[in-house]
Amino acid sequence: RDRSPVAMGFDKGITSVGKSKTKFRKEPKSENVYIKLLVKLYRFLARRTDSSFNKVILKRLFMSRANRPPVSIAKLAKEMKGKAGKVAVVVGTVTNDIRLTDDTGLKFSLCCLRIADGARARILAAGGEVLTFDQLALRAPTGTGCVLLRGPLKAREVYKHFGRAPGVPHSSTKPYTRNSTKSRKFESARGRRGSCGYKV
Repeated sequence: RDRSPVAMGFDKGITSVGKSKTKFRKEPKSENVYIKLLVKLYRFLARRTDSSFNKVILKRLFMSRANRPPVSIAKLAKEMKGKAGKVAVVVGTVTNDIRLTDDTGLKFSLCCLRIADGARARILAAGGEVLTFDQLALRAPTGTGCVLLRGPLKAREVYKHFGRAPGVPHSSTKPYTRNSTKSRKFESARGRRGSCGYKV
């Protein structure tokens, strides 16, 4: 009996649906024309320069807003300490932080997609400057002298609900209940305390 391979079906290891899926964005979903112009600019720079900085900027321009968490000026001041003359680059939003009282650390150049009015006023008052990405491309086409920063991705409240199911041993996952942090009534009696059946 001839057992030679025949062209039947598909090879699951090579051409399966899971393998052929695009796992990352190749263009932004945003309809914002300014974002699209920046993509055009950084697609060119990523192709024509040998700089990985431009490739990272391009990839982050494609990202959804959930994957572009905001950065506060307090974090920027902390990260830019001792980096005079360098440009802080954030592909996302920069927000104000009223807990930061000393503005002397805000004297730096910042490039970002969007900035809160209060944050912009404080940086300019401290002697810093705020750039757009097209200005940055002219000043540092390969990312020389740039400090690329981003916000805390897992800071969103939704991440507290991810992980092992609430109530199973060694789980610290937050349950989806009313007032789960304050109230005693929800998922905090049987199985959560020794006086009510058992405690995990």
